[in-house]
Amino acid sequence: MKKFVYLLCVGILFSMQVSAQGWLDKVGQKAVNTAKQKVENRAAKKAGEATDKALDKLEKKDNKKVETEENKESSVQTADKTVKEEKLTATSKYDFIPGEKVIFYDDFSQDAVGDFPALWNTNGTAEVVTTNLYPDNWMKLNSECCVWTDKLLNLPDNYTIEFDIVPIERETGKGMYGWKMRLMQAKNATSWDAGTAPGKGGFCLTTYYYGKLSYNTWLYGECDKQGLSGFVEEQFQQKLDKKVHIAMWIQKSRIRVYQGQDKIVDLPRAFPAGCVQPDRLRFEYGAILISNVRIAVGAPDTRSKLITEGKLVTYGIYFDVNKDVVKAESFGTLKSIADVLKENPDVRIKIIGHTDSDGDNAKNLDLSQRRAKSVMNELVSVFGIEASRIETDGMGETKPVAPNDTPVNKALNRRVEFVKL
Repeated sequence: MKKFVYLLCVGILFSMQVSAQGWLDKVGQKAVNTAKQKVENRAAKKAGEATDKALDKLEKKDNKKVETEENKESSVQTADKTVKEEKLTATSKYDFIPGEKVIFYDDFSQDAVGDFPALWNTNGTAEVVTTNLYPDNWMKLNSECCVWTDKLLNLPDNYTIEFDIVPIERETGKGMYGWKMRLMQAKNATSWDAGTAPGKGGFCLTTYYYGKLSYNTWLYGECDKQGLSGFVEEQFQQKLDKKVHIAMWIQKSRIRVYQGQDKIVDLPRAFPAGCVQPDRLRFEYGAILISNVRIAVGAPDTRSKLITEGKLVTYGIYFDVNKDVVKAESFGTLKSIADVLKENPDVRIKIIGHTDSDGDNAKNLDLSQRRAKSVMNELVSVFGIEASRIETDGMGETKPVAPNDTPVNKALNRRVEFVKL
């Protein structure tokens, strides 16, 4: 009996162990399956996320490509539209070269502020003034008068005229009044030539009250015929209180006019041969400031002067008062010198600056040296001349070519020399 009970117990225990083992196996297998499923799910999730990211990246790339293509199309369309809308324009470098021998010069430095300038005449009133924006003395005109060079000018076939001008507000009302400049042959040598087309003929540059420029010529006597006229492009419109540099180059019947670095008028036959011989410069009917009026015999032969004679004295390189920065209107002169140096690559030069006697001697010497270096820098940086071919020096006021007693003589002493080494 005991044995039976023992065996029964052993059987039950074995059965329970087998059942437990089976249960444990089922539980373990389920856990394994669950873990496996989780791993698979996680892997699938990560794979899905990676796929999503890849797809997103690809989609963004495609979108970017599409946008780029659209932008390209848009750019092409814009470019096409621009080409259709833009007007054809042409530009050229500033080729004006000031004359060498000064015939007339006035910066009003010899006149007292408030006085009428000594070298001019008028049918109204004008006075010498200073300003808060621009250095030097200026001749100020009101809007109802004319001023002209008092003595008749003995002008050759080839000469240049330059001046700085500032349109200012008219004395009654607001805004610009406009102005006229005439290069004319006078009838009345000592006084006023009246009329809308005064004297025996000439060339007129006109600025209207809104700043737009025009020009015309007029002729009388044996040459009494229809003159020339036209408008300057609107891009050269002048503005109130803004200084502009006007330059003119006259070669017999041809007249070229420059504003800043732009040629704005070029008349090959402004006057029929022998019809008009200008002898007076006149400004009229404008609220304006005028200064640095310079008239000189035409452009020098740069090649002959520098290469053949070994020395070139130029008055066509400009600086503001007490400054060493080369002004833009010097381009034509510098270009002509650079062309000679490029044509003669073995030539070396020394640039020498000179000043007039106004101011301190030591400061003038330093200024002349700095100006010479500035000229060298322009030749090197703008025109590509090798720096090793150039030396510089300055003489200040120590080597005058004329007495420092008149505006014309002072202008002769302010110069830059190029000496072949």
